[in-house]
This record gives sequence, structure tokens and C-alpha cells, in this order.
Amino acid sequence: MQTAPRRHGVGARTPRREDERHLSGRGSFIADLAMPGLREVAFVRSQVAHGRLSSVTSPEGAPSGSVWTAEDLAPLADPLTATSTLDGFRAAPMPNLAFGKVRYVGEPVALAIAGTRAEAEDLAAAVIVDVEPLPAVADHHAALAAGSLVHDDWPDNIFATTSGEAGDIDSAARDAAVSITREYTMRRQAVVPLETRGVIAYFDRAADQLVVWSSTQTPHMIRDMIALQLGIEARRVRVIAPDMGGGFGAKCSVYPEEITLAAIALRLDHPVRWVEDRWESMVSSTQSRDHHYRITAHAAADGTLLGVEADIVVDGGAYSVHPWTATMDATMAAAMIPGPYRLRNYRFRTRSVASNKTPSGPYRGVARPGACFAIERTLDDLAHELDIEPWQMRVTNMVRPSDMPYTSVTNKVYDSGDYEEAVRQATVLIGHDEWRAKQRAMDPASRRRIGIGYGSFTEQTAHGCIEWASRGLAITIGTEGARLAMDATGSLTLSVGIKSHGQGSETTLAQVVSEVFDVHPARVTVLHGDTALTPRGDGTFASRSMVMSGGATLGAARALAEKVLRIGSVLLDEPAEQLELRDGAVHGSRGSVGLAELAKEFLFTPDHVPGVEAGLEATYYYRPEVQTGAFTYATHAVVAEVDLDTGDVRLLDYAIVEDCGTVVNPLIVEGQIIGGIAQGIGTALLEELVYDADGQPKSTSFLDYLLPGATEVPEIKIGHLETPSPYTAFGMKGAGEGGAIAPPAAIGNAITDALREFNVRIGETPITPARVWNALQHASAAQPAGVAR
Repeated sequence: MQTAPRRHGVGARTPRREDERHLSGRGSFIADLAMPGLREVAFVRSQVAHGRLSSVTSPEGAPSGSVWTAEDLAPLADPLTATSTLDGFRAAPMPNLAFGKVRYVGEPVALAIAGTRAEAEDLAAAVIVDVEPLPAVADHHAALAAGSLVHDDWPDNIFATTSGEAGDIDSAARDAAVSITREYTMRRQAVVPLETRGVIAYFDRAADQLVVWSSTQTPHMIRDMIALQLGIEARRVRVIAPDMGGGFGAKCSVYPEEITLAAIALRLDHPVRWVEDRWESMVSSTQSRDHHYRITAHAAADGTLLGVEADIVVDGGAYSVHPWTATMDATMAAAMIPGPYRLRNYRFRTRSVASNKTPSGPYRGVARPGACFAIERTLDDLAHELDIEPWQMRVTNMVRPSDMPYTSVTNKVYDSGDYEEAVRQATVLIGHDEWRAKQRAMDPASRRRIGIGYGSFTEQTAHGCIEWASRGLAITIGTEGARLAMDATGSLTLSVGIKSHGQGSETTLAQVVSEVFDVHPARVTVLHGDTALTPRGDGTFASRSMVMSGGATLGAARALAEKVLRIGSVLLDEPAEQLELRDGAVHGSRGSVGLAELAKEFLFTPDHVPGVEAGLEATYYYRPEVQTGAFTYATHAVVAEVDLDTGDVRLLDYAIVEDCGTVVNPLIVEGQIIGGIAQGIGTALLEELVYDADGQPKSTSFLDYLLPGATEVPEIKIGHLETPSPYTAFGMKGAGEGGAIAPPAAIGNAITDALREFNVRIGETPITPARVWNALQHASAAQPAGVAR
């Protein structure tokens, strides 16, 4: 029985153990690996957004086996087809190498192999690709018009349509004191992990095993899909994910490059490696956002939100990616529009459309930044119409602590929290009253204005199988495994199926073990990212790692601890229930035995410990009790200054009050929040993938795709609430994505607040100086509101 708090366990501000190797340059990434005979791969990619692919011709004199086309690959690997259980969903095979048609700039058409990357690129450049251009479906308007079809056998360009209604929205509209309709757009973004994607593949003939090294967030899923697409047994495939320089969702889909390199490795006598360059990353890694909303909201005179109607269109690009499909964002957005509010009347329609753009996939926050932007901007405009302070409007409508657990209008179970308190604390952190006083005191002749904005949200984390099934995924996800073993020196090795790529999981999972065994986390090795060494797991995405893998780790640690106490019972001659694990030893009333001594005794001389079965390890698979996820929440508060002459926006103050349940490591949670907010500021103010009318991407380098830096990210004030979930181990909730969700909403509200006197509304991200300036030029108090577009 535990009698004292663990010094290094749950709640400790333990520095990340991963930092030591990364800050000293001792990490090992795909590009760092050296293997005998390794040759490099360069892909030939379509330069046309839409066209008939007539032929692909290898250059004269190219060495045999140095250039591969779809015709060469077809006998070795099937194309990927992401399927869905949604009614009317349209699937389209995603070629490993294009054949018949090209459907986006960056689509792989062929590959070249040479001794160096430069030589491979030269060879790839000599491949002749004959394409007959076709009209491009360049945006969601063109997709809905269906003047041209991305997939010839479809009647239109819609992957799927979903809809739903709860309550009585028509009565809500009749009863409303005010109803408003607004339109919002969140432009397409690149994901931009620091390390681009990369793959190495070779066939180990001694082990009869295909070995694939991949910068992936989901090694077990990649292994399974390689085996299925190549038609070989999964036991003959091993996937290893080494150190990773971030993923943010771009590395949790199955890509053609992984399948292609794995397939050709079966026919080669040497390893092959492909490392994505930055141009490729901008045009061939999955992209994100590209959301379009029409929101109608109805409210009573006292600010009560009576009903919401949402029409959502998401541009999913040319193909559905496996396993998420092109409907992932739209279905998530529809579910999250109600946010943290007691909304009971809701109607929605979503359309996920195909276009001649790079396929969309997961990106930090998945759909919730767009949904939050739409509902939170609308809520501020309602508050303005009703002359209510926006933060008070939020508190009026929020789910209360006494309502928990609360089933939302979209059937999500909000497990715990005090949403109102997060808003109130955010107003204090930001100094709301002081900024309001400064705002009122500003000289009307000044060419600058300041505004205050808020953004509140619920973040669905650690989704279970039922949740994924409800959104149409043919593959449901919701379990994680962990294996914990103690060796003869008493140290511990934890093996988990997730993949840490910046979350600090090697530290936090060791803290969970420390919570049970009361050993320093440095005595716990955490293995991840190798399908040969870890129990099967679904991977790292959807803010699920600590809830799922942490739950599995706790289960394995408790099972092993129970056995250790039984061994201690024999060695100390005391009942196991009267013993405790403390300070790296088993303690009883008659003495103690250290874990090293206990393990050595048990493993070397098991006959000294009769009645205890062999083995010092335990495996545990975890699934949370409630499968709609654990719900983190937060309120972001922003003060923004707008230059009326240039449209430039400067963030003067930023605060967040968040609640991710029980905090395992506050240092890591705060780092996640700050990093997420930086990305959210990019969404709000800077980042946009621009395509022209021919489907050509115009922002393919950091010269024309802007990222936030030190001058754009202000000091972040962080406040914590901690209401444990009743449904998860330790009461944990996910914390990986919340920082990125609300910045566009809070910043958009702050800018709109600053420019209310000019009747300017923010309706589109990124909120660039040009968009703000144009809105100011076209709006005045006597005209219809100018929308920053």
C-alpha cells in the first residue's frame, strides 16, 4: 500500500530525457542512417494538376532497374483504397505510381535509383512524362459546380454528404430575439514538420524479412498495410520508426512512397532510401484545413444560444488517404461546432469534395480549429448584436460542472470540467478590464486600434473504437498495448506501440512506471517505434498517447508490481498485502529487499521462490471505459493591435487557461501548449497554400509560405485547471492539440473587436495585412460590414 507521494511519478516536473541526445546532436533520423550498399531514390512527380497520362518513358541508357513506373510496380503492389462505412461514400484507388491520369501537382509518377540523391534527381529529370492537360478542379466552388470531374466514374466531385438534426431548430429560430448568418473560410495549409518524410527499405534474406525504416507516427499500421498491399504475411515485415523531427499528423497516413519502396526492395539486393525535400513536402505530403462554413445562429435577448445551423464544405483534395478518408475533417467539424455550450437545437450538413489538389490528412487539431473559428466568431457577433460582453456570453451558455458527465447534442460525452471557470480565469490572466479601459481611452485620431478576443473549445482526445466507427472509418482504433519487463539488475524496460516524435513520451511513460514502482524514471527504458520489439498499437495521433499508452503502461506496471510483491512476500516471509513498493525496494514490517536483489534471486534461482510462476514481465492492453474520448477544454484570450494604414496585426497579450485532467508532467504539457499556440498563430495570421485556377501550387517554399517565428509569438500566460476524467487511468486527458485549436478564433475576435467602429468582420484565415487593409477600404459604419477576405 502506497503511503507517500511519488517524487518522480505523476505530476512531477521531470525534464524530458529525450532532450539530452537531441540537444547534443546524437539523435538518429532516417537521413542519418548508413547502410552497406545504400542507394538513393528520387521520385518523378506530376507538374500538371489534372491530365491524361499517355506515357512514361525511361531515358536512353538508364541502367536496368534504375527507373520504375506504374507498369513495373503493378505486379508487386496494389493501389491504396481508403474506404468508409458512411452512406454514399465514394472511394477511389490512390495509385502508388500514377497511371491513366494525374490528379494533383506532386503526384508520384515514377522513381529513379542511383548512388547519390543528386544522381537520382538527374536521372528522374530525364524521364519523359507525356500528359494531356485537362481542366483542373481548383477549389471547392469548382468542385461543387462539377464542370470537370476529378474521378471520371463519379457523377460529381463529392466524396460524401452527411447531415443531422437534433431538437427543433425551426422553433428556435421563431423564438430568437436575434438571428445572424455568417460565412467563414479557413484556407489550406501545409503541415511542415521540421523533419520531412523519409523511407528506407531492404530485404533481409537471412531473416526472410522485409525491413522498412519510416518516419511514421503509426509503425504497426504501416506494417499491416505494406503486408496487405504487397500480398505477403505481416510476420515477414518489420517497420522501424527511428527518431523523428515532428509529425503533427502528416506522418500518420499510409503513403504511396512507403508502399513503393517496400515493393521494389523485394526485388533488389541493396537498401534504397528516399528522403523528401521541402518542395516535395509542400506538394506531396498531406495538406490540411480548406474549410468553408455557413453558420446561422439564433439567440434569446438574454444571450441564451437557442439553435445553430451549419453548412460545411471541406476540400479533401484528389484522394482519400488511408485510413482517415477525405470525410474526416467534415464529420469532426460537424460534431465539434456545438463546442462547450448547452446547445440542444442543431442542424448540420457536410460535403467533402474532391479537387485537383494534394490529398488532405490529419493536422494538429483536426477540424477543430475551423469549427472553433466558425462558432466562436459567430458567438462574438451575437454578443455584439445583443450588447453583451463576449466572455459573459460564453459563461451564460456553457455546460456547468453540475451537468457533468454531459452528453452533447452530437452525442459526445463531456466527462468533467469547469468550462465557466476557465473563461473567468482567462479574463483575469489577460487583464480584461484594464485593456477595455485602454481601448476606450484611445485617441480617435490614432491610426491604431486594439481589441480583445476569446476562443473557447472542447478538444476530443483519445477517441475509442465506437467514435471512429461513428465517423465512417472502416478501420476502428481504440486500444493500446504495453509490455513491462524487469531484468536481473532490477531495472525496467517498457515497450509500447505508440511512437513518440516530440511529445516527451519516453519521459512521461517512465513517470507512470515510477508512480507504481517508485524508481527514478532514468531506470526505465522506453522502447517504441519498432514492430519487432513492441506490442501492437495504433500509433500516435488524436492526442491519445498518454491516455491510451499511459493506461496500458499503468495496467502492465500494476500487474508486474503485483508479481514483485508476491516474490517479496516469499523472500521477506510476510503477506503480500502488507508490503509496499517504495524507494526502489519492497518494504515490509520485518525489513526490505531491493528490486535488484529481488530480481536476481528470482531470475537466477527461481527455486528459492516457490509458488510464483516464472517470468518477470507483464503485458496489458487498455481501452477506456467511455469511447467517445476524454474531453480537454480551454479558453484562449488575446489582445491584438491593428495598424489602420497597413492592416498589420500585432499580438500584445496572450493567455490560456486549460484543463487536460490529471497532469502527468507540467513541463511537457506547457511545452505542448506553447508549441500548439505558435502553430495556431500561423493558422490565424500567416500560413496559406495558394493555388491558381489551373491547380498549380504557388507557395511551395518558405519564401512564399510564411511560418511564425519569435517576433510573431508573444509571451504566453498559462493557467491550469485540473478536473480528472472519471473514465481514464489517473483521470488523464490528451493535451497534444489544444494549443493549436483556438488561436484563429481568439485572434479573429480580437481583430474584429478592434475594428467594430469600422464595421469590419473577420471571416477568413490567414488574417493577412492585405485582407485587413482591403476590408477597411471597403467598409464604413454606413455600409454593410466589410469582411476580411
